[in-house]
Amino acid sequence: MSTTADIKNGIIINYDGQLFTIVEFLHVKPGKGGAFVRTKFKNVKTGRVLDKTFRAGEKIDIVRLDARNMQYLYAEGDDFVFMDQETFDQISVPAEVVGNWDKFMKEGEIVKVLLNGEEPVTIELPKFVNYKIAQCEPGVKGDTVSNVTKPATLETGAIVQVPLFIEEGEIIRVDLRTGQYLERAK
Repeated sequence: MSTTADIKNGIIINYDGQLFTIVEFLHVKPGKGGAFVRTKFKNVKTGRVLDKTFRAGEKIDIVRLDARNMQYLYAEGDDFVFMDQETFDQISVPAEVVGNWDKFMKEGEIVKVLLNGEEPVTIELPKFVNYKIAQCEPGVKGDTVSNVTKPATLETGAIVQVPLFIEEGEIIRVDLRTGQYLERAK
């Protein structure tokens, strides 16, 4: 078991039977009373953020997750099938683990799957991905300066707001941290 002295940003802990990643922490030594560690952590599966204060020296359970690069192959019912890039083993990942990322996953794309033992816990997509516009309203000539956007459906089915000058069939870059259009892909 580890203690609160081992807390760092980005580590994953087991708290009340659920996995949380430390978003931020602050070690506080008040003039009166014992020291404590104020933390903000995010549930790995649900994304819910919690604030928790631990007494200094309190025991915590740090979990070591195995991150593997896997290729997304296809969807099968409510599950998604991935192939390990090193062993070529295929695993089935439940939809609740994939979450809302399914709208941004392209077949053949390499993603990072975090495993607790052999159980998939969550997936991480690249920060920036290029997508082809499958459907959108036609572009209007001269609308390059305005900040007005229109909805566009990507090849994966996700809907992203794009500038008016973007046309169907173009390749765009999307920031998956925010789900927003960045630029035309070159």
